[in-house]
Amino acid sequence: MKRIFAGVFVLTFLVACQNKKANIDPFASLTSEVDSARCMVDSLSKDSLSKELNPIEEDDSFDDFVYRFATDDKLQRQRIAFPLPYYNEGKKLSIEKRYWKHDDLFVKQGFYTLIFESEEEMNLAEDLEVNAVNIEFIYLKTRMMKTYSFERKKKIWRLNKIDLSELKVNGEEDFIDFFGHFATDSVFQSQRIKKPLAFVTTDPDDDFAVIETTLDLNQWYAFKPKLPADCLFNVNYGQNSNTDSSTKIVALKGVGNGFSNVLYFQRREKQWELCKFEDTSI
Repeated sequence: MKRIFAGVFVLTFLVACQNKKANIDPFASLTSEVDSARCMVDSLSKDSLSKELNPIEEDDSFDDFVYRFATDDKLQRQRIAFPLPYYNEGKKLSIEKRYWKHDDLFVKQGFYTLIFESEEEMNLAEDLEVNAVNIEFIYLKTRMMKTYSFERKKKIWRLNKIDLSELKVNGEEDFIDFFGHFATDSVFQSQRIKKPLAFVTTDPDDDFAVIETTLDLNQWYAFKPKLPADCLFNVNYGQNSNTDSSTKIVALKGVGNGFSNVLYFQRREKQWELCKFEDTSI
């Protein structure tokens, strides 16, 4: 993954959910009062609601916009299509502007993840002509996904809807289930790493060069990053989400600190394994 969002863009990892869907609260970071919104008192004062917003300025890239969206409460309210539709497993509801609670998305966390199916797809993040982007929170334990759908019209990005849905499962080993197990079980992890593991890292003597080598299992445990165990975050610029794909790339990006790791997975004989690891942190 070649791009770090505005140098300061960052992943949120939401609190781990219980395995039973009845116990999860997937909208906790967004608006914990949504289900009882009609009977709530608006926490904002009349003065704050009446403050005049700045004129809407054209957006350059989605990366720049979404960081400002997550950190600027005034701009966030300006860039949401209220009443905001959200779908809870197909049931359509909505959030009125006066009940909206600021959502910082991912900016308070240490890093974010991106999911691709090929290296070519990673270039989509550089495409300034993209006019529709989804931000996806994939809950590994419950197999639920919360999607924020953004669209750009007349060079202005807006949040148009939120959708909570259950992830589909194919007939073979599912990547989401595999990754959740891989991230939390060291014994399972050791069984699902190609030996030796292809490894790419920056040349300590040349910032513009990389070194290609291999790692044995002990070296992997010495170099491996902390993997997200509860939630995967994905910015979908239009890349495929094919459950039948035999390749997956998970990029881990830091918050303006130069952290950049990429994990390459392949499905061999119906089982996923890690086949390549890149650490190009600077």
